[in-house]
Amino acid sequence: MRFVLNGKKVDVRAHAMKRLLDVLREDCGLTGTKEGCGEGECGACTVLLDGQAVNACLVPFGQVRGRAVKTIEGLRGRHPLQQTFVTEGGAQCGFCTPGMIMAAAALPKNATLEDVRVGLAGNICRCTGYSGIYRAIEAAQQKAGGGKAARPARADRVEGRAGTAGLPRRSPKGEGLQAGGGKAGGGKAGGGKRHARRSSAGAGSGKTVRGRRA
Repeated sequence: MRFVLNGKKVDVRAHAMKRLLDVLREDCGLTGTKEGCGEGECGACTVLLDGQAVNACLVPFGQVRGRAVKTIEGLRGRHPLQQTFVTEGGAQCGFCTPGMIMAAAALPKNATLEDVRVGLAGNICRCTGYSGIYRAIEAAQQKAGGGKAARPARADRVEGRAGTAGLPRRSPKGEGLQAGGGKAGGGKAGGGKRHARRSSAGAGSGKTVRGRRA
């Protein structure tokens, strides 16, 4: 199967229905992409497929033919997010960090706090309470000259708005996210829009979109 991996054309022999996650780790030796739940729920295996964040555990390898895949190794340790996740306390145990960084890398340059919350809704972190992650993304935006659109993501403001730790969780009906008791409707951060954008791999269209909710 020919595709572009971290900027280089490669030809990897693997079954078309093998998970992209397994191809990357086992056939390509790129172990930075982690497996958490294996069900598209945690975001630890997030990679970029044609610039869009996807769960590698849900993508059949056959769907990457002729497309571009970028993993955490493709950032080569020089991306502003990799620096700010360290300096701003966005990483603790580190297991979710590669997926979190790849999801953040897919955000628009001038992402607002709401954009960040929605973009990272499918990435679960058990350690940081998300405040450090939001700070890291804000700092990376400033380093990259992307302005200060995400400034409200400062730790004190995030926790005041999102509850005790800002930890997203499912609503009782499974409709999107609630953060510390807030409502999870079908608005910007609601499950309707997010689930439609990230529904499972589209076999009919040949395109793969992110299929998970946190």
